[in-house]
Amino acid sequence: MDFGLHIADFTFAGGPSQLGPALAAHVRNAEGSGIRRITVMDHFWQLPGIGPEDHEMLEAYATLGFLVAHTDKVLLHTLVSGVIYREPALLAKQVTTLDVLSGGRVGLGIGAAWNEQESRGLGFRFPPVAERFRQLEETIQICLQMWSDSEEPYEGAIWQLERTLNSPQSVSRPHPYLLIGGGGERKTLRLVAQYADACNLSYGPQTAHKLDVLRGHCEAVGRDYDDVEKTAMIGIDPSTTSEDIAARARELADLGFTATYVFSVGIREPERVVEVIAGAIGELG
Repeated sequence: MDFGLHIADFTFAGGPSQLGPALAAHVRNAEGSGIRRITVMDHFWQLPGIGPEDHEMLEAYATLGFLVAHTDKVLLHTLVSGVIYREPALLAKQVTTLDVLSGGRVGLGIGAAWNEQESRGLGFRFPPVAERFRQLEETIQICLQMWSDSEEPYEGAIWQLERTLNSPQSVSRPHPYLLIGGGGERKTLRLVAQYADACNLSYGPQTAHKLDVLRGHCEAVGRDYDDVEKTAMIGIDPSTTSEDIAARARELADLGFTATYVFSVGIREPERVVEVIAGAIGELG
């Protein structure tokens, strides 16, 4: 089981003036403790359940660039990017740039977006769900084409690109790691089966059922179910122990998951988050 650090809360002790040094130390500590992946949210306001909307939230791709400069080995990506926030070609270029500068360590996590309040607050168009899923599929297609050897035009229902030139090309071949987040059974998991290297699912009573649905979609498109990496995200708070995390990771491993992203709520000392995850890594051997 790989453990990932999902940084969902930037309200560290020391405040915004010390956030840069604190974040750099946090990710160096995580990497040195055996954590193999680090992810960030792609939001502009803090999410309900983690903190007040006006708590600190950093823009995802600027933050990933910062993390590239302060790590050496970990896989980095968003968990996950809302498809409505960026034009597809710009998103492909951003991920390519970071992949090149990191030596092949940056991937793309993407989903259909859901936070209407945040979007309307900052002036992002928030289309109906069916259109967002059309955007999601076309964005994935454009990214994959830009990460290929093709410079041919792309003709979609929403976007038309005259030339999909992408230079320099990504270091990761055939393309950067591609993860789709969400457990929607009709659309999201079908897109996972058709396009993605990995899915990310919430852990709960429906998790096994979601995996069965994914298996069915894989069969329908002729994809080997075992070729899709299954990842999950779990939350911790000040009362969570390393043993708690290890127990949950064992449950996930029994279902076929190979990576667990851990995020914290209410822990203002980043070193404490790494400490409990590192303890779980030790528990699992």
